[in-house]
Amino acid sequence: MEEHEVQLLGLIARGDRQAFEVLYRAYFPRLARFLDKMSRNAFLIEEIVNDTMLVVWQKAHTFNHSCKVSTWIFSIAYRQALKAINKSDDPIESDFELYHGAIRNEPEQVITRQQLQMAIHKALNELPMEQRVVVSLTYFHDMDYKEIAVTMDCPVNTVKTRMFHARQKLKNILSSHHEEIL
Repeated sequence: MEEHEVQLLGLIARGDRQAFEVLYRAYFPRLARFLDKMSRNAFLIEEIVNDTMLVVWQKAHTFNHSCKVSTWIFSIAYRQALKAINKSDDPIESDFELYHGAIRNEPEQVITRQQLQMAIHKALNELPMEQRVVVSLTYFHDMDYKEIAVTMDCPVNTVKTRMFHARQKLKNILSSHHEEIL
């Protein structure tokens, strides 16, 4: 997959619109999920994805193979998101859907799963943005700490520290939510 993405970037650098469309379609849902952890505003997320992919189109020739294509694109998205969030006057909202396409289960199981998803969602929202991004990139986008450090333009040890503090906070938050659910 990585090799295919490198080839696509090479084609994009030469102005190939079809290659760009393929990459755009592959990354739109991934970037939207990632950005939802930062913004929670569907309109802003779409705008940030489009801004990100515009940068990819314009700067494909600058990709230097020092990291994965996905890391490079997520780095651009992260910086675009920070800019957009800082410019935005709107309060950050959540249009998080608790659950889509659920398997038919007993009502008790469905309610318990919904409560757990709500608790996790609430706990993630209580984290500072930098910690929320680290958790998101680690668990939802399968990035390692080095890739996250490149994406967030910070040292690997900073990523590790953010993850450590995020886990501690999540543990405390979720344990108190667990008591509320019971």
